[in-house]
Amino acid sequence: MAEPRPRICLVEDDPIMGEALAERLDLEGFQVHWHRAGLAALPDLTGGTIQIAVIDINLPDCSGMTLFERISREARPAPPCVFITGCGNIEDAVRLLKLGAADYLTKPLDATALVDKLRILVRETEGRIPAAAGQVTRPPPWRGPDASEVEAPLGISPAMRRVEEQLARMAGHPATPLLISGESGVGKELVAQRLHALQCPTAPLVAVNCAALPESLIEAELFGHEKGAYTGADRRRAGVFERAGAGILFLDEIGDMPLSLQPRLLRVLQSRSLTRIGGTQTISVPARVVCATHQDLGALVRDGRFREDLYYRIKVLDLRLPPLRERPEDVLWLAERFVADHGRRFPEERRTLQDADRDRLLSYPWPGNVRELHHALERACIMGQGDVLALDLESIGEPPEAAKQLTQGLKAHAQSGERTAILAVLATHGYAMATTAAALGVSRKTLWQKMKRYGIARPE
Repeated sequence: MAEPRPRICLVEDDPIMGEALAERLDLEGFQVHWHRAGLAALPDLTGGTIQIAVIDINLPDCSGMTLFERISREARPAPPCVFITGCGNIEDAVRLLKLGAADYLTKPLDATALVDKLRILVRETEGRIPAAAGQVTRPPPWRGPDASEVEAPLGISPAMRRVEEQLARMAGHPATPLLISGESGVGKELVAQRLHALQCPTAPLVAVNCAALPESLIEAELFGHEKGAYTGADRRRAGVFERAGAGILFLDEIGDMPLSLQPRLLRVLQSRSLTRIGGTQTISVPARVVCATHQDLGALVRDGRFREDLYYRIKVLDLRLPPLRERPEDVLWLAERFVADHGRRFPEERRTLQDADRDRLLSYPWPGNVRELHHALERACIMGQGDVLALDLESIGEPPEAAKQLTQGLKAHAQSGERTAILAVLATHGYAMATTAAALGVSRKTLWQKMKRYGIARPE
């Protein structure tokens, strides 16, 4: 039986934005209940059947603040609420966060950031049971990924195989911090999820984007607060360190953490305990801290924007994820997986990669890395006809001049072209050595030797 789709209540009066968001969320696997007014959405929001609410602060019949207050009073239990705000309503959004809202996003809205946030909230709320009066509602146990997700490789390139080997060893040291570095979109959170699956699949995995939280609220989000700790703190709230329990706390974009909070984070990492804002009780926090960044933390340390002692503390173990342009064998492997997965979810949109598609995928440098590749193929599948993909010519075309200059000289160009051709034919024939060698007009021994020379590995 198929898993039920997470139920999202969208409250947005703008017909264009509302329709676009509802369609995007539906494509991403959510069941969307869209309302254009706050009061019309109340039965959904308070009926106990909605998992997450996405609400515009400016509504035609009431404000988002008023709607949130009613949800908090009447819902059984109240679903986590993500608010959408214009630049003029940031103060309202901050106040909503202090009152217990899950998050807010500003306009113009980044739909991908919204989807990522909703998926995190869905994981945190699945199986939640309403607490009895006077009890603190705790997050549900993390269910862990399916076995197929744990077993699926992160890639077939030598670099990603090394990452998997290192993760397997790191999983045996659950108290040691880990720093994952790499460009945006390269898959840092996916690596954290793999470590979680290897280390503690039944414990929580809690993800926080340090760059997305206002500086005024990040301390409360990390460390929690007691009732009455500040204006608007009308109840005790556990921070993400507590919510992670004995699992993993993933601090994304750690380079954007305010300098003023870095000493406290360092103390928590050293003592593995904390005190909530406004509290006196010391609380043990056994969660493993996994940090990620696309920035050069060493350069930030030299510039005085990141503490040197914290840098060394979070970098006890470190992994660098290479960009997609440095592991082209993963490009076609990931592309085949993305297209096949889309076809399984949408049988009427089953497409196949053609030889011309593979050539273009391999020639493009993918500055947005795996995220860009995934989005480009999703568009190509949706807009394609029959079994033919519709790759966007504007987003996937000739590589920029900087990428062309990465390899210089006739020999380098010849080797790059030969490697690309071998990868394309291998993918076409499912990495079958005999048929691939025949298609290339070489012996199996020659094919094996060239694969070894170019670092091309067969997927398991």
